[in-house]
Amino acid sequence: MKAEERWQARFRAPRVTLPTWARQAPHRAVYRGNASGAWEIYAWDRSSGQIRQVTDRAHGTRYGAIDPAGRWIWWFGDTDCDTDCHTDGHNTDRHTHGGTARDGRGDGYGVWSRQPFHGGPDEPLAIPPGHPCGLALASDGAAAVGRSSRDGFEILLARPGSEPVTVYRHDEYAAVADMSLDGSLIAVNHSEHGDALHPAVRVVRADGSTVAELNDGPGRGVTGCRFAPVPGDRRLLVLHERRGRREPLVWDPVTGEQREIWLRVRGEISADWYDDGRALLIIHSQRGRTELLRYDLAGGGLTPIQSPHGVIEAAAPRPDGTVEYAWSSAAHPPVVRSSNGHVVFSPGRTPPPSVPLEDIDVEGPGGRIHALVSRPERVAAPYPTVFLLRSALPGFGGGTGGQDDDSFRPQVAAWVDSGFAVIRVNHRGSAGYGSAWRDALRGDIGHIELADVAAVRDWAVERRIADPDRLVLAGTAWGGYLTLLALGTQPKSWTAGIAAAPIADHAAAYEDEAECMRAVHRALLGGSPAEVPERYAASSPITYADMVEAPLLIITGADDRRCPARQVERYLRALAGHGREAAVYRYDADPGTPVVEERVRRMAASIDFAVRALGRA
Repeated sequence: MKAEERWQARFRAPRVTLPTWARQAPHRAVYRGNASGAWEIYAWDRSSGQIRQVTDRAHGTRYGAIDPAGRWIWWFGDTDCDTDCHTDGHNTDRHTHGGTARDGRGDGYGVWSRQPFHGGPDEPLAIPPGHPCGLALASDGAAAVGRSSRDGFEILLARPGSEPVTVYRHDEYAAVADMSLDGSLIAVNHSEHGDALHPAVRVVRADGSTVAELNDGPGRGVTGCRFAPVPGDRRLLVLHERRGRREPLVWDPVTGEQREIWLRVRGEISADWYDDGRALLIIHSQRGRTELLRYDLAGGGLTPIQSPHGVIEAAAPRPDGTVEYAWSSAAHPPVVRSSNGHVVFSPGRTPPPSVPLEDIDVEGPGGRIHALVSRPERVAAPYPTVFLLRSALPGFGGGTGGQDDDSFRPQVAAWVDSGFAVIRVNHRGSAGYGSAWRDALRGDIGHIELADVAAVRDWAVERRIADPDRLVLAGTAWGGYLTLLALGTQPKSWTAGIAAAPIADHAAAYEDEAECMRAVHRALLGGSPAEVPERYAASSPITYADMVEAPLLIITGADDRRCPARQVERYLRALAGHGREAAVYRYDADPGTPVVEERVRRMAASIDFAVRALGRA
């Protein structure tokens, strides 16, 4: 198979997410899959093996959930009017953290709908459209729905047969964390104190009255995760940062009792409940790999769960005590496995494998930097090298998207098949290396990350891994922003740049973006553009447009306001004003589109641009 055919086959191979099941009907499950050519929601009856495609939308569907009784499948459908509200998190059978499902041009502004498990008409939720900020479902059919708009953030409770009522509202960022199985308690992650990167958690009753609040103060986030999956159980699983990293605790908001889970493992920790509420599934992440452990609450025992070396994107315990998880590594394509050794679900043909990763550690200006190197086969070093910058917002959410890791990435494999080495840097701002590392860039975004990237670049050149005359900097969303900033502030360091859906002007982006993105901007830069204009200017690529020398490809969409198009157009005009010009690829869908063929087209355009740019260098 030719190189181009190999990398395109990876994008086109059918994939699925970890199926999530109804707590009270575990034979009913939902998952996302791309067999139709776009990522859509599917229903799976595990007892009969029957699979049904639930959604069929022009640009795919990002998020779905199933209620605890297994009666309803929920999904978010957007309209053609505004932008998306993105937060990191994991989908479960009873709740989905903010994110966006895409339709039309994929603007992320719309409402949740539900559909009977075995099919039937969609029932849109009767609330005003907004940007999604979480969904939680109870066993009696109640739904707690988070939404935002220019009017602020709102949590609504919708019960069958009743009009939705507002149980929480504030101008600062807030999202539904979860709802107790009986629907009596709702956990809300909020930033009323003005810091969306370090939330507090509040538990409210169905009438909106406050039960309790957990707030560890400035710089220490407390994030509500899940209520115990047992009827009448009030305990809420929470992640805190009291010892410089995210760790779990179990909190009873009625009595105020807290139990911190002390684990003698390095790295970052997240957790989920076992089905009986007597144990926790621990997901331990260190240096871009993950492992699973069981923590028994009664005796405090910690038991490893066997899994291959690599990355577990999602995991959940089944009622029988086994654990199912979605796993991959850089060399091995994704698969859904069980802790008993079986493959749970196979979407069809397996994509071609890729090369394994090499870990490197480089001394940087803020401490030791962990980076990952993928080397092309049958190519001699020093290699033409792509520094691929991560798309996730720094410090926001703390999920696996907040760091580069050993998971299977078709875009990385595509560059490697095309003869490039790929280097990914877990610079300051990355999750997985402690709270201080993640928070180090606040107030000076962009420049701190790029100082770490520069240190790894110099290391790779000195050791003749990377050819200094053939260095490409590339990234999407936040990675696209860093690419533009680097081309202006480090113009002699890079041969070419590829920036997809970038932030080019923070102040202009702030004017157009969704409220949750504004909240993150305020947290990262210490205020709004009106309050700290000098910080917004200092961190904006447009400020350094006159310094850009390298060939540049910008991938942008007219209706993508997560990285608003207007500020990208301003940057292009600034380049032109200084006698410089960028190549532009324009799209209709979002930068992380669920549509497979659009991802293939963008990848092909990026490789073609890089090859031509290096050929001219």
